Amino acid sequence: MRSITKTFPGVIANKAVDLDLHSGEVHALLGENGAGKSTLMRILAGIYRPDSGRISINGLPVNFSSPAQAIQAGIGMVHQEFRLVEALSVLENIHLGWDDTPALFLSKSTLAKRTEDICSRFGLNVDPCAEVWQLSTGEQQRVEIIRVLSRGAQLLILDEPTSVLTPQEARELFNAIRTLAAEGRTVVFISHKLEEVLAISDRVTVLRGGCKLVTKQTSECNEKILAQLMIGQDLVAERRSREKHLGEKILLASNLCAKNNRGLPALVDVNLTISGGEIVGVAGVAGNGQTELAEVLTGLRPVDKGTLVINGKDLTGTSSDHFVRAGVGHIPENRLGTGLVGFESVTNNAILREYKNPPIRRGLLLDSRAADQFASDLVQEAGINVPNINMPVRQLSGGTMQRLLTRREMRIGSCLLVAVHPTRGLDVGATEEVRRLLLSQRLRGVAIVLISEDLDELVEVSDRLVVMYGGRIVGEFEADAVDPETIGLLMGGAMNAVEKPA
Repeated sequence: MRSITKTFPGVIANKAVDLDLHSGEVHALLGENGAGKSTLMRILAGIYRPDSGRISINGLPVNFSSPAQAIQAGIGMVHQEFRLVEALSVLENIHLGWDDTPALFLSKSTLAKRTEDICSRFGLNVDPCAEVWQLSTGEQQRVEIIRVLSRGAQLLILDEPTSVLTPQEARELFNAIRTLAAEGRTVVFISHKLEEVLAISDRVTVLRGGCKLVTKQTSECNEKILAQLMIGQDLVAERRSREKHLGEKILLASNLCAKNNRGLPALVDVNLTISGGEIVGVAGVAGNGQTELAEVLTGLRPVDKGTLVINGKDLTGTSSDHFVRAGVGHIPENRLGTGLVGFESVTNNAILREYKNPPIRRGLLLDSRAADQFASDLVQEAGINVPNINMPVRQLSGGTMQRLLTRREMRIGSCLLVAVHPTRGLDVGATEEVRRLLLSQRLRGVAIVLISEDLDELVEVSDRLVVMYGGRIVGEFEADAVDPETIGLLMGGAMNAVEKPA
């Protein structure tokens, strides 16, 4: 790629960027949110067309006008935001666009067997017959990765591929990536996890402000060097105090039972108590009830059995609006579709949870000037760059959307905040900022449920950890006493690894 430039209204996404990719290498692409990484790769994948610049593959110039042309040229991309057809099954999504034998002429059992073989090859297992809308975010991410890998791309672009994978799943993906590179394929690895970049890549390119800053051999770098290159200064991580100042009991969940979207048991007799000024981390492999727990705690999923009391109010069976009025905020795992409305403006997304309140609402009407001012203030608080608050929120980078959503929900969560993968898709500096905000909410007496598959994050931020498997809480630990091996065994279903909490 030579002198690649791409602009959007009010934003220079890429400015004269040069990038060389070699066969048989894993090339990491780093940069802060909005640095232009995804835009550059979407140009390479045929999704965007550059304003200027040129691309050549094996010495031959190419000019992609569609993703289909890029796929034909051997370039595949796994996006940070999913591109799956939710109404179709896993096997149908994986086989969409295959040229060998149309899925219409193959039996479901044949497609299922072929899908299982593909999953087994790459060590990323998922139910072939499940419909995509029924899957957790982590499971959908696996389908995205499998779908692109199955097409035998010679140049594979992975945009934050491990953001919702467990450490074990990430290691399995890394094994697949190394196999692909050993076969002569090229892998572009976009990630904000510096330890992953150091572990998997051969070279690393850093973008800042849409421009290429440097390309270095990964062996010449460490986390401090990469962080300094990304954000232009040394990263000083704020470590929390382990001292507890617990308030009243905020959350009292007793014997909670709930079903998932497929009508199967998702939560089984879950008991959870959290005090004000306490962060409880929830660990587990995707699909073990974490998503359903977050939805139950925020009024988005009905309770089949049990009681749910928040700040002294029995909210069992009430609507999500009652939870909002009770001071319950929710940072969902799916920021687009659940947390934000992609085609709506930044302003409308900013006021989504408070549009009924004055001064935004005046009588039966919305005050557009007050709404714009509210959105501008929220954008400023979030520390993000938004060219126009009237632009559709889907035009923002994934990290920018996440920071906007996080700030909005922290305003709502004055009593209880349920945060699901709150740092997913954020650069290293923004990740520290979100963790700092969680700790500041803790100091204000907010009870926080932190659901994450990043065990290091859970240990660093939480006061207590619970582990979920099969919809049950199978272990509980003080954060200072966490044994990663025991946690891993419990996440994998080894019930005898530790005694169940009373």
